[in-house]
Parts: sequence; C-alpha cells; structure tokens
Amino acid sequence: MRFLDEISSRPSLPTTWLTSPEPGSQRDRRGWGSGPRNHPPRNHPRRSRKDEGMTEPDQPKPTSERHVPVLKDRCINLLAPGFEAARLRGETPVAIDATLGMGGHSEAMLQRFPDLHLVGIDRDEEALALAGERLEPFAARTDLVHAVYDEIAEVLEDLGIPEVHGILMDLGVSSLQLDERERGFAYSFDAPLDMRMDTSRGQTAADVVNNYSEEELVRIIRKWGEEKFAGRIANRIVAARAAKPFTTTGELVEQIRAVVPAAAAKSGGHPAKRTFQALRIEVNEELEVLERAVPAAVDAIALGGRIVVMSYHSLEDKIVKGVFQARSKSSAPLGFPVELEEHKAELKTLTKGTEVPTAVEIAENSRAASARLRAVERIRARRAT
Repeated sequence: MRFLDEISSRPSLPTTWLTSPEPGSQRDRRGWGSGPRNHPPRNHPRRSRKDEGMTEPDQPKPTSERHVPVLKDRCINLLAPGFEAARLRGETPVAIDATLGMGGHSEAMLQRFPDLHLVGIDRDEEALALAGERLEPFAARTDLVHAVYDEIAEVLEDLGIPEVHGILMDLGVSSLQLDERERGFAYSFDAPLDMRMDTSRGQTAADVVNNYSEEELVRIIRKWGEEKFAGRIANRIVAARAAKPFTTTGELVEQIRAVVPAAAAKSGGHPAKRTFQALRIEVNEELEVLERAVPAAVDAIALGGRIVVMSYHSLEDKIVKGVFQARSKSSAPLGFPVELEEHKAELKTLTKGTEVPTAVEIAENSRAASARLRAVERIRARRAT
C-alpha cells in the first residue's frame, strides 16, 4: 500500500481530532488528506484527433460531467442515519468512499453533511488526481489515499481513525476506466491490452492472454466471465498467439468473434463482453480483493454505522450477500440455552434482497442498469482491539 504525500507518517489522532481548522493553518489550506490535491494530474497520452479525422484539440469534459454517480440519493439516504448516530454520541461522523473513482458520491456526501470527514480510497492514481480536483473545496475534510479497498484497516490505522460511521463501495470498473481508451477496458475500440486499475504495478491483460496455459484461460473465462464458449475462445487465443503475441484489444476481439456464434451475440450482447470481464477480474484480482474487503468494512464500522455496496454482476453480489447474511445471524451453536453477547448478530439488513435502479435512473445513466444495492447497519458494538 502506498499513500500519497505523507499520510503514513502522521501521528495517530484521538477520536476527538476532527475539529474545525484554524484559519490559515496547514490543515485549513490542505486538509489532512493533502495527497492528490497537491499533485497535478499526470499528463496521460490522449488519442490523436488526427487519427480520428479531427483537427481540433481534444478537450476533456470536467469530471462532474464525465461521471454520474449510480443511485446517488439512495446511497446517501441509507448512510445518513449512521452519521446521525455519531453526532448523538458527540462524535464527528467519518465516512469511507472505498472506491472513490471520480468522486461523485463523495462530493454529494460532503455537500449534504457539512460536518462529515471523508476518507477516499482508490487504487487508480488518475482517478485520485481527478477526484482531488473535484473535491478541492472540501480539502480540510478529506483524506484521499492510494490503496486497494481491502486495506481499510491499514488506511485507518495510518490516519489514526479508530472507526467510521459509513462505508460506500461502488464495485466494478469505473466510468473513467471505461472512457479512457488507452486503458484497454473496453472492447468497442482498439487500445493497448492493459486493463489494470492501478497502472503502476501488476500484470496486464496482455500478460494473461500471452502467458497463461490454455487450461488456465478456460478456467478464468468460464469462472469469471461465465462464458459458455470459454473452451473455444481459449483454444483460439493459444493458436493465434503462437503466430503473434496479442498487444491490443482489437486483436483479441477479432479472435473471439471468429469462434463465438453470431446467434449467441444477438442474445448475449457483444461476443467479447464476458471474456473482457474475466480478464479484468483476473488482472485486478477483483473477487479476491472483495472477499477481504467486505469483512474489513464490517470490522471498521461503528455501532449504528452503515455499509452500502453496489455490485454489477452475480459473482460480486454473491460475495457481498454471503458476508452480510453470515454476520446478520447469531453464531450461537444450535440448542445453546443462552445466547451470549459475542454470539449475537452484528448486522441488521436494511434492504430486502437487492435494490435496483429505477427506469428514470437508468435513462439518466445507462451504466446504472446492472447495479444491485445491498446495505446493512451495525447493531452490536465492535470488539475492543
């Protein structure tokens, strides 16, 4: 885990540390989370307008126009009672946006709750830089951290924050990652075959397709992509890479199209959709991270605090559901005459099954269509550590 600026060297702070900054103080100017606000966004190479038959310079839209937060109002309304519970105990509410992205949900929370302190976590350095610009007006109330969201405990320890009152996780690939062609997440246009959420480390999708055995490719495409033509696709990849290693998304899409029946594409969407999902999950270890992250979130939340998670496919939702259900039940052995405090349920479920976006929300943001929301509240105090 790597923190931006000097977050990891800060001294631990007591639970009463969240007080109004002195005018003109360092914290007043920069906030404790000074990371990306003092690091201008990296100059990423952008696609050539000449290559697209255009002559005008490519001017990116403001972050607020590029990113429409999914189920924003519902998420914030679910988290709000946790912040109120903190206030009733005389504490300043603290929230974690565990998948900060371009900061849309965080901005909405900071606007609505003027006493809220927010910790934003993201593994994508470009996202952190853009979110830092967007959240600059709230610099004194934010900490933005370069980390993976299963590192919640380490992040809070380094910041000296013992517990939080709300955690939001918006899983899957972000709008930024899909929109930036050079990141290689999308199958709709040609780009380097990368797919890393954190471009500073780890293997790329090209490494996977060029180096995994045929058996390994079948396994991940079938398991992570739920692709019934996994065998055909893996076999085609291995045959094609023997002549020339894959370097771009377009090359991979071409080979997948050659073996997926046209009739399957009509009912299941783009023929490369499931394979790209599988490669992205493998490259970023998404499900392994999620299996660690959800219990870490539960362990970090204060009494009365709430966790809201949005997932976008069944594999993610299954993991979230499993943790929430297990910790919403008593752990006392069957037939045990007295339920001891440590066996009582830790969580209360706030949603009946999963909640889905309305037709209006989907019309406003098509990427919300597959979102599935679950939320819980902590009803038993955390164990002392």
